[in-house]
Amino acid sequence: MAKITLSKLRHSYLSTPKSDSDYALKEIDLDWTDGGAYALLGPSGCGKSTLLNIISGLLVPSEGKILFDGKDVTALPPDQRNIAQVFQFPVIYDTMTVYDNLAFPLRNRGRDEATVHQRVMAIAEMLEVTEMLEQKAAGLSPDNKQKISMGRGLVREDVNVVMFDEPLTVIDPHLKWKLRSKLKELHQRVKATMIYVTHDQTEALTFADQVVVMQLGEVVQIGTPVELFERPAHTFVGHFIGSPGMNILPCELQHGAAVFAGQQIMLEGPIQGAAEGQTEIGIRPEFVSLAGHGLPATVTKVSDIGRHTVVECEAGGCRINAVTEGAAPEKGSAVHLAFRQDMTRLYVDGWLATAPANATGEQGAA
Repeated sequence: MAKITLSKLRHSYLSTPKSDSDYALKEIDLDWTDGGAYALLGPSGCGKSTLLNIISGLLVPSEGKILFDGKDVTALPPDQRNIAQVFQFPVIYDTMTVYDNLAFPLRNRGRDEATVHQRVMAIAEMLEVTEMLEQKAAGLSPDNKQKISMGRGLVREDVNVVMFDEPLTVIDPHLKWKLRSKLKELHQRVKATMIYVTHDQTEALTFADQVVVMQLGEVVQIGTPVELFERPAHTFVGHFIGSPGMNILPCELQHGAAVFAGQQIMLEGPIQGAAEGQTEIGIRPEFVSLAGHGLPATVTKVSDIGRHTVVECEAGGCRINAVTEGAAPEKGSAVHLAFRQDMTRLYVDGWLATAPANATGEQGAA
């Protein structure tokens, strides 16, 4: 296992990049501690796979360094980095048995058969595939093939990091939760440093202790799943994480207060900095309630999704979602929306610009 450090990392696929827009990866500085579970989360084209390929050694970055436990590995090829990688499509040998597939990485490195057997049996037990060890891999279901592919990545004890590149994409939806749970359990047991690359927020948030959210080659926030949900550092994080995503409302600042649709909106705390630029209010639907006071709005849509109801409203020319577990008003109803004050943020040019107050509470739009 290893602590991974990315220092002033940038990468461009152009030979002579001239501006930030020429870089697939903007400058990245990251520290991933030994034994942690991390996720790279973002939409297609945001730079996740580029970053993964740089860490694995398949790409040499245009600028910056990669260090494993303080050792510079930037110029080392993949076979000298002790990395295991699990891909979107299972990488196994169909003509081999499950046992031999799991044993292959160890035998390829000249480990003795007693060690091979001990490691294969331990990983097979963790993966719950002991009963199929003598089966040919060709006859396995897709989810079991991916289990074996994961096992091939975990069977070595000398790996610095195990990287998963969209490993559940080809798995049937009803089986994904099983593999997600199994992967989380495996990390807790083997304590290997793991990096999980995905565009699926559910996969990232259920697996990782720390999630790195990327957009357009830039890291916009690093945090726990709770931090990303409750306190997005950027409006993109608010949009991307959560279903429905965060309500983002344009506002004006008047005498230090946020005003939307003629109403003063109470923020979580003081505004940081000069707040010059595009100003917006961010509030998650879970913290918007239907009340007898607050922001006047009209219900435009009601969606019952089982555990709760999403009430879509219109106010000030903007759509505002509220999540409620009680009786929902009918479409066309006039309502008032109250925003929980300690969860109401101000964003300037997309970035969080308020700090929490010392005392928080629940208040509506004044």
